[in-house]
Amino acid sequence: MATAQTPSRQELVQRARDLAPVLGKHALWSEENRRLHDDVVAAISDAGLTRMRVPTRYGGYESDTRTVVEVLAELGRADGSAAWNAAIWQISGWIAGLFPDAAQDLFHSTPQVRVCGILSPSAIAEPVEGGVRVSGTWAFNSAALHSDWDMNAALLRHPDGSMEPIMTAIPLSELEVVDDWYTSGLRGSGSVSTTAREVFVPQERVLFMRNVLHEVYASERNAASPLFRGPLLPTACATISGVALGLGWAARDAFFERLPGRGITYTDHSSRKDAQLTHLQVAEAEMRIEEAEFHTFRAADLVDAKNASGEAWTTQERARVRADMGRTCQLVKEAVDVYATASGGTSIYQTVPIQRIERDVRVVNLHAIMQPATNLELYGRLLCGLEPNTHYI
Repeated sequence: MATAQTPSRQELVQRARDLAPVLGKHALWSEENRRLHDDVVAAISDAGLTRMRVPTRYGGYESDTRTVVEVLAELGRADGSAAWNAAIWQISGWIAGLFPDAAQDLFHSTPQVRVCGILSPSAIAEPVEGGVRVSGTWAFNSAALHSDWDMNAALLRHPDGSMEPIMTAIPLSELEVVDDWYTSGLRGSGSVSTTAREVFVPQERVLFMRNVLHEVYASERNAASPLFRGPLLPTACATISGVALGLGWAARDAFFERLPGRGITYTDHSSRKDAQLTHLQVAEAEMRIEEAEFHTFRAADLVDAKNASGEAWTTQERARVRADMGRTCQLVKEAVDVYATASGGTSIYQTVPIQRIERDVRVVNLHAIMQPATNLELYGRLLCGLEPNTHYI
């Protein structure tokens, strides 16, 4: 049951919904400046929405996945970039809960700490006394401009020359930020690159990826928490799906807001609202959004059910969560395409939200872990009795 310290799902979703005016007000500024407006970051933090994946002993809520997904969808309804960064804070904040307890004490010594991270091991870690020394660059480091810690993957070079992926926790103050986020979509996310140059990371801030991918976590105090015993990929994939769903809701809202009083140029339709063409378009888009809701919430509910019961995951269930995420992305993109096509020529202006939403959705669908085809292939392999073709499952 929810307590004063752990708000209910309804309350947290309402908090996210209440942020729509400030997120919408600054969405164009964030896009033009390629980073979230400081007022947006402050609003999300002040509403307690960065605490959902924080252990209760640090004043967090330990919210379940369905709650987090619904919150992210509401944020995405107002601004995709804000929702994307909020999702990164949820996922990376959850990963922070897998580190040794001493490291977590350090992370949460910063009030309302925000954590970002990258799973792709694009840096090299050399073993040194007491830890590792890391050098390399991580691209697409979403939310880095407004985060305190970076949970980034690297390849640990063993004395025999072999490599092993690890996760490292590094303060953003020890990394160089490369201002290279010039993109067509999710521009406000400020997903810049970060570079480590011979950064020392003590052993208590290092996790071996082989352990993480097999749910062998380093935290003793989080071991009994249902939230922190779940698997990485299903947790992350179910979480990020909320952003895609929110963008679908955003497109629907944007279309119907502009619908009254508009006709269809070069036709005898003086009212777009009364045209049969519009009826077919909005019904088609709505069905896709409703189907996306099914896949989004099915994945979230499965993660929560497994966490609560402690029941082991099958490989097929893990792949299905990825497939649900990919399907959500695909269905939302198709729905947004319909709304954007039906919005008319004036919708291409920068001040009209549908064109930004369309570009944001396209970028979401291009993300390596979210591509619909890749996730369908993985799920299909399992259905055919084959082994997965990735460790990220």
